[in-house]
Amino acid sequence: MDTEEFRVRGKEMVDYICTYMTTIRSRRVTPSVEPGYLRAALPPSAPEYPESWDDVMCDVENKIMPGLTHWQHPRFHAYFPSGNGYPSILGDMLSAGIACIGFSWAAAPANTELEIIMLDWMGKAIGLPPAFLALEEGSKGGGVIEGSASECVLVCMLAARANGIKRLKHQFPTVDEGLLLSKLIAYCSKEAHSCVEKAAMISFVKMRILEPDENGALRGETLKQAMEEDEEAGLVPFFVGTTLGTTSSCSFDVLTEIGPVVRKFPSVWLHVDAAYAGSAFLCPEHKYHLAGVEYADSFNTNPNKLMLTNFDSSLLWVTNRYLLTSALVVDPLYLQHCYDHTAIDYRHWGVPLSRRFRSLKLWFMLRSYGITGLQKYVRRHCELAKYFEQLVKKDERFQVCNQVKLGLVCFRLVGGPEESGEQVDELNKKLLTNINASGKIHMVPASVRDRFVIRFCVVYQHATREDIEIAWDIITEFATELLEGPDKERDLNEERARRHRAALAHKRSFFVRMVSDPKIYNPAINKTPPPVPTTPGSPPAAAAAAPASPDTPSDAGGVLPTTPKQSSWISWPLAFFFQSVDNDNNDLPLRFRHLDTMVRLKSPGQPGRRGSSPSPSPERRAPSPAGH
Repeated sequence: MDTEEFRVRGKEMVDYICTYMTTIRSRRVTPSVEPGYLRAALPPSAPEYPESWDDVMCDVENKIMPGLTHWQHPRFHAYFPSGNGYPSILGDMLSAGIACIGFSWAAAPANTELEIIMLDWMGKAIGLPPAFLALEEGSKGGGVIEGSASECVLVCMLAARANGIKRLKHQFPTVDEGLLLSKLIAYCSKEAHSCVEKAAMISFVKMRILEPDENGALRGETLKQAMEEDEEAGLVPFFVGTTLGTTSSCSFDVLTEIGPVVRKFPSVWLHVDAAYAGSAFLCPEHKYHLAGVEYADSFNTNPNKLMLTNFDSSLLWVTNRYLLTSALVVDPLYLQHCYDHTAIDYRHWGVPLSRRFRSLKLWFMLRSYGITGLQKYVRRHCELAKYFEQLVKKDERFQVCNQVKLGLVCFRLVGGPEESGEQVDELNKKLLTNINASGKIHMVPASVRDRFVIRFCVVYQHATREDIEIAWDIITEFATELLEGPDKERDLNEERARRHRAALAHKRSFFVRMVSDPKIYNPAINKTPPPVPTTPGSPPAAAAAAPASPDTPSDAGGVLPTTPKQSSWISWPLAFFFQSVDNDNNDLPLRFRHLDTMVRLKSPGQPGRRGSSPSPSPERRAPSPAGH
């Protein structure tokens, strides 16, 4: 493709995108395909010779589009919004055309400097304290655009881990860093996003997951009790992850209580994840949720969720950029330049070296909409969510299960007076499965107060009250069919059997099963303490503890215990496998590249018995080559 053809094809692509957006209502919101559908539709290997662009676009429409979930569809109410404002699309187009790799100031000065300025613009707009802003006088803070909130949480946990080990190494200079690492423990709420657990897995640190209050909020007293227990047991708190606008129910942790608790412990990093809710703080009426953010060491939000900006665009601010970069600096000669001591090099602010010109789309959005235009968009979504809440409350068959503060409503069928909580959960699973299988609207579940609920999120950029009413009519139509049908009075076991047969008969797609199963969407793994070994002959925990070495760090003259008295924490990644193994007809081998052994998770005792210790397989294997 030469320049002149690109000029033509580029205009055609803009036309195709515009047509897609204006006719999206005519498409089914979710695909009706089975896993592997595309493999059968495409050749087994790449073409040997060039193909025409018309043929490529024909395959886009006939083979790719049928396998898409249309996130911009008016009937898509799952997850959170995925922004695609036209100025943002143009920003990504220009970034792709310029194709600079801005890992350092020298590699792309405008790339770096626009990102610094955009993060300061956004920080001021949502109400962050001056300590988070790079260009404020005397500030050590600053912001960076990461690929996702998961990256933001990970790099902050890595920085907190490095700072924690450094502090312990200063106290105990002769103790191995591996032992010091084993003492670190992080904290988050049960309602925190799963990326916090994944960050703990990658960081190889313990994490304690805490119970929220009845509104899904983590409270200061809960955190204080857990941290004091762990400190008494010889562990060292180093990271606390909080959330403003949780994924399950859009609840808000109480920073005004959590902040003072964290300050009482030395060098504990407090992170605030506001991936969804952060853009709402553009509106003065929502800024009260930020109360207590002055205690935080880092804060992130995603303009690609509630600010119309294309993915990927996750904004991270820190109050001390030197703590962040010192944990991530790798500085080979070929990346150094004469300004690296005076300019910000974003290669030190995250995991990737290469970075796109992502600040362009943020700049385009802020200039094209202005703060007032973005506020209008946020307020419309919040107003439509409150309207949906009113519709739910008017129908006595349903109940609202969360405090509706932004654009998310959690609801469920109440069920009959004779039905147990588990039966009502099954009823709501059936309702959601039927709705999603129809392809008329799309929603996903969540667990609120350990009960199955349905999430309804206002997602469509141009959503109206009519769209909300159409969705509610579809929901109530399926609810009526489910509640008043001839199968209502059947036994629960018979209901499960019929549902299983119907699923096989209709060959429901993996996609429908995935979004209708809370064990996949919102897994409850590792939310509870690891099971206590019950194998005959297992030694008590105290007796099994290895004697402390002379180099073990001590506190107040005493040797630090090797295990805490309250085992509600998770030691990654081994506890994940050992706790989740199902011994019923399961023989799962695990290969650890850093160990010349294989572990087979199989209970040698009674079938179906949980809590047995894993036994090493007698087979020995040579270490496999390290992957990328």
